[in-house]
Amino acid sequence: MIDTSTIPGAGHDVRSLVKEAVVGTHPTAAWTAWTTTDEITSWWPAPRTNIDLRVGGPFELLFNLDIEPGLQGSEGCVFLGYVKGEMLSFTWNAPPHLALREKNTWVVLTFSEVADGTHVRLVHTGFLEGADWDAYIEYFEEAWGFVLKLFVDHFA
Repeated sequence: MIDTSTIPGAGHDVRSLVKEAVVGTHPTAAWTAWTTTDEITSWWPAPRTNIDLRVGGPFELLFNLDIEPGLQGSEGCVFLGYVKGEMLSFTWNAPPHLALREKNTWVVLTFSEVADGTHVRLVHTGFLEGADWDAYIEYFEEAWGFVLKLFVDHFA
């Protein structure tokens, strides 16, 4: 069973952010680039990962190995579900400098074939109301744009 105790968002009132991009590859290749250590580290600079593609399996990308464990990246994040080549969902946390580090949100990625490759839609959701939640969503408005640019450039 997936521990949802760190996910406060629920119901119709959660807020979301949406980012979209088109990458020059087939949907299965785009999806695979998010689901294995070898593939994800070929485009997203995470020095260490712990990825085990199964519902409840870890989806951990460690970005800063010079700080204490628990603050290095997406420790504790897990896969929520997936459909090969079509959809991927995982929990996600805030970076250590934000007040809501211990509160998880979730990300849903969908991959759809289009004429020039794959349309990728990233929905990061589970944000609540309040100043700390505003800081959380604002951080990822920029961060996911950067990540998707890396992803697009990888397949260019």
